This record gives sequence, structure tokens and C-alpha cells, in this order.
Amino acid sequence: MNEVAIKEDFKDSKYATGRRKKSIAKIWLKKGSGKILVNGQNYNDYFKRPNHQTQILKPFEIINQSAVYDVRCSVKGGGHTGQAGAMVHGISKALLLFDSNLKSTLKKEKLTTRDSRAVERKKYGHRKARRSFQFSKR
Repeated sequence: MNEVAIKEDFKDSKYATGRRKKSIAKIWLKKGSGKILVNGQNYNDYFKRPNHQTQILKPFEIINQSAVYDVRCSVKGGGHTGQAGAMVHGISKALLLFDSNLKSTLKKEKLTTRDSRAVERKKYGHRKARRSFQFSKR
């Protein structure tokens, strides 16, 4: 029942998708009191590490509106670091839908562009992606 009430609250919200590594975050953003829900949980319960929690709040702190927007997020794939990065990307894209004047401030902090870094694949004949076996001359 609680999940149904939350979905009805976000009918007039803005939607954006954020990505990082293998993670995809679907973000619904609306004017509210500053609640952030991730997969039905409070973001403090879902992300235990303090650096992930501060990373998620970064777009709101940059525009000086910490308790103005409510966020509902569905995130899947990857680990917690990738999921937090995907949320930041999605939140900043959704904020631009509310106010396009924020684009210069969010772009300056590189929050509107997708972080395209991913894990490099392992090559044959190597121990890891770049680490090779020890060379022996004799």
C-alpha cells in the first residue's frame, strides 16, 4: 500500500535516466521536502558509505536547494559506486528539466555528462588488463 501512495505522489514529476559503468538509474524528481528514496528505501539506508551519500546530495548543494526537491529512484546493475554515480547523473539531468538556467553551473561541475570510464578488459597472455607475467631472459 505504501508503494502505491509513493507512485501517486510522483505523477507530476520530471523523469530522467542516469548511467555509470553498468548501472542505470531511473529518476523521478518533483518539488517537495527533500526526501530521497532509492528502490523504496531511504538513501541513507541503501547507501551505507558516507561518500556515496554526499555524492548523491552534490547536485542539490551546488544549486543551493538541498530540501526543495523529492527524488524517487529505481536503480539496478553494477555496484554501489556505479549506482551512486548514475543517480547523480540522472538527478542533474532531471534538474535541467525543471530549470534550464542551471545548465552552466551543473556543467561546470561535470555532472550533466556521462562518465564513460569502464573496466578495461583482460587481454590474453597477460595476468590482468595490463599486468603481464614476469619476463625471464634465461
